[in-house]
Amino acid sequence: MTRVFHWREQSPAIAGLGVDWGFTSTRGGSSVGDFASLNLGGNVGDDPCAVESNRALVAGALDVQRDHLLFMSQCHGSDIAFVDRPWQGEPPAVDGLVTTSTDLALAVLVADCTPVLLVDRVAGVAAAVHVGRPGMMAGIVGRAVDAMADLGARSISAVVGPSVCGRCYEVPEVMRTQAAKISPVASAISWQGTPAIDVAAGVVDQLRARSVVVQWIAGCSRESEALFSYRRRHRTGRFAGFVRLLQAHTEGGV
Repeated sequence: MTRVFHWREQSPAIAGLGVDWGFTSTRGGSSVGDFASLNLGGNVGDDPCAVESNRALVAGALDVQRDHLLFMSQCHGSDIAFVDRPWQGEPPAVDGLVTTSTDLALAVLVADCTPVLLVDRVAGVAAAVHVGRPGMMAGIVGRAVDAMADLGARSISAVVGPSVCGRCYEVPEVMRTQAAKISPVASAISWQGTPAIDVAAGVVDQLRARSVVVQWIAGCSRESEALFSYRRRHRTGRFAGFVRLLQAHTEGGV
């Protein structure tokens, strides 16, 4: 089961709630071909039965029922939705989810974009956010922090997952200039010496500006075969970031 995860941390409930959060890898699933093997993306051309099998595998690893592992209909926007129960019908078209429930695991799908997981263990609030270049520019990071604050969060920690690095995300100069206006550290240079953007660096910068304690997990999705990357291969799967609040009696998961 451990090969399912690129990185995972389970912290017990001590002064408040515990947390189980991490990022999946490409390994350990049922998908084949371009999607081998732990593809969790449902709209990329993979066999729906294989995708559902993969999602059930991850739900089991998180010790939640399959319908309590919640995915979004991501759209590169800046909207955040509060959720306290399994979806009734289709997931909402948002790029961030926030909850106070210990019965739910929130998931964010990526294949180069930056997955961001946030938690306030004392207040008992967690969030999962999908941040691509448009989301970073639109301020979805700040909106997620605000949504958590509205629920009582005052001391937020975040884990920023692996994504395409600044050396591999080549863009036109005008696009880099626009990103630099939002976060100067997002301005980068590619391996070829051309303009590039480091979205994750911009995300970390935005989180720290809001006094969020950040842990940044190493890894470039384009450079690592353990992660799916749209820039490396357009027809590909999606890996996920996930976060679940833990009550004292569920600490440690499975």
